[in-house]
Amino acid sequence: MTTAAPPPPSRRSISLGVDVGTGSARAGLFDNDGRLLGSASSPIQIWKEGDCVEQSSTDIWLAICTAVKAACSLANISGDEVTSLGFAATCSLVAVDYDGEPVTVSWSGDTRRNIIVWMDHRAVKQAERINSSKSPVLEYCGGAVSPEMEPPKLLWVKENLPESWSMAFRWMDLSDWLSFRATGDDTRSLCTTVCKWTYLGHAHMQQTNEIDSRDMEALGWDDDFWEEIGLGDLVDGHHSKIGRSVAFPGHALGSGLTPDAAKARNLELGLVAGTPVGTSLIDAHAGGVGVMESVPVADPESKEVDDEAICHRMVLVCGTSTCHMAISKTKLFIPGVWGPFWSAMVPQYWLTEGGQSATGALLDYIIENHVASPRLANRAASRSISIFELLNEILESVKQEVGSPFLAALTTDIHVLPDFHGNRSPIADPISKGVICGLTLDTSEKQLALLYLATVQGIAYGTRHIVEHCNAHGHKVKYPCRHDMGHVSDPPEKIWTLLFHTTK
Repeated sequence: MTTAAPPPPSRRSISLGVDVGTGSARAGLFDNDGRLLGSASSPIQIWKEGDCVEQSSTDIWLAICTAVKAACSLANISGDEVTSLGFAATCSLVAVDYDGEPVTVSWSGDTRRNIIVWMDHRAVKQAERINSSKSPVLEYCGGAVSPEMEPPKLLWVKENLPESWSMAFRWMDLSDWLSFRATGDDTRSLCTTVCKWTYLGHAHMQQTNEIDSRDMEALGWDDDFWEEIGLGDLVDGHHSKIGRSVAFPGHALGSGLTPDAAKARNLELGLVAGTPVGTSLIDAHAGGVGVMESVPVADPESKEVDDEAICHRMVLVCGTSTCHMAISKTKLFIPGVWGPFWSAMVPQYWLTEGGQSATGALLDYIIENHVASPRLANRAASRSISIFELLNEILESVKQEVGSPFLAALTTDIHVLPDFHGNRSPIADPISKGVICGLTLDTSEKQLALLYLATVQGIAYGTRHIVEHCNAHGHKVKYPCRHDMGHVSDPPEKIWTLLFHTTK
């Protein structure tokens, strides 16, 4: 008598997300319930020289491969268990030639440096000239382009690096380049093109079903705008250099992962060729999708968020900078705030995108450039805590020492205007400067803690300014619940919430 062999164990279905920030590439593995099974990160190189900030697409791809392999190893997941892949990245500008090789965008001529990073401000004068055109497309980015967007950067390269301009065959947002590098498909994302390239996404309002919205012909470019600002050559070849086809974020690209990108050996991803790859998102917007449509923990009975409720939310995605994103069913034109962008984040909603160009970067700058910082860093390391936790402890100690009724009152005599890298919103002034008011000759750790607190407060006031400005122009963003006030031992973002409430 024979018995049937037991069926083989079912293969897990794992989704892989890759996020490229300003300083590192991260990979996360998730099951079908959204549980994080493993993650890893790898640093990426950055060159900063004055207003010029540059990176290398080759270096970033290697960092991604390293992070993906490390995450799979830590989670004990094999490459054939990964059934889908998505990319998100900063809105940095990538230049490659016909063969996909890097084209330098650097004064140095270093061919590795083929990315103008999002925070690069070399193109301030080009942005000013573009804005003087008063083109109708500017209405859809708060009335003016920022030097952090792609048209001013493209104009800068054309005017200053003519050889690179003639060599470049594709100009791409970083997240689009990542999906192109993975699949060979040059389809661009509505998220990147609409938010950073002046593409008018609402040209596709009638193409929202699954069939019509694949490989859409790029109907949203305003050719008159490109001609008027001196970049008419980008219109040639049906906009082949900047995107002749677009897709809604998440739609499958090409035939999935190419054999070259998938191969397990050498320095590629170690996955299976043909693995589906979705159209990409800007990093902050990927986070925005997750937060905007999430169900609050305080309301476990809720299964989904209704259409009206999500229009009362504003998502803050914080890192080197902060993006403030709100959505609406109707388009809202808000001076000094980017948008309205149709379907750039949540499908069929108009996105408003405010922001502060330096938040995490500003906190790092304030702390690292203080004379007391090395001592504090050593003390924090000896206790295996972050320097932020140590600063929070010092603030609590000072509060008890002086008998202050609440933490925010400690900075009565010190104030920070946080525009150290310009004001993105709502003033929209890229050459605005930061201010510290109330400095003395005190170089103690206590003084650094107070300066740190004043910086967090300044950032919080900037966020309040953005929220109130958006609400004054049609949004209905509600403030966070006041019951979650945080504790001084909490991480800085929790204290940020506390300080945000104290400004109300």
